[in-house]
Amino acid sequence: MPEIIVFLGPSLDLESAEKILAAEYRPPAKRGDLLAAAGDGADIICLIDGVFHQESAVAHREILAAVKKGVRVIGSSSMGALRAAEMDTLGMVGIGEVYQMYKSGELESDDEVALVFDPNSGLSLSEPLINIRFTLKLARETGIVDTAVHDALLVSARSLFYPKRTYRAIVSGSGDAVDTATRERFLAWVDTNACDQKRNDAVAALEYIRSIAGGKTKH
Repeated sequence: MPEIIVFLGPSLDLESAEKILAAEYRPPAKRGDLLAAAGDGADIICLIDGVFHQESAVAHREILAAVKKGVRVIGSSSMGALRAAEMDTLGMVGIGEVYQMYKSGELESDDEVALVFDPNSGLSLSEPLINIRFTLKLARETGIVDTAVHDALLVSARSLFYPKRTYRAIVSGSGDAVDTATRERFLAWVDTNACDQKRNDAVAALEYIRSIAGGKTKH
């Protein structure tokens, strides 16, 4: 099998990832990490998670350098989706809904996929806006909220700084636009029905790599 290096963090837990694809998993990528992976002999690099504000983000030129070296570079879900939308015409491969939304221009800001997470456990401590969008859409489609409430909650979510985005904070920030009964119904529903599109896209990327690399599921 080819040498595969995946940069993964809060988008998908390591245990689930390893069941999908046998690879070397590294923490969210910062600037220079993709160059290092290419230098370490990677045939395939998958960028899922990367740092945004803590340190310098993955640079376009290092992705291009890896591609020119013959490395397959795949992006999805989070920082990977953002970079793939910017560089798919230069050889990077994008996978998933988030990538498609960046590519189409429906999403523009890295704020859409940003979150804070516990560096020790990898658990998310806030909700990325892209997941909130999908959750609110589902809530509207299933009758949990109407269009007016959907819109009010989305406005509230967008107004919050990304580390502060939780569903309770979003509901609280909606003010009088959402009545008490609807708030309680939505919060009860979201506990078990919240969408995690970033996770879905991360899974899709690993499955794609498994298909092109001829790998097998690891148990």
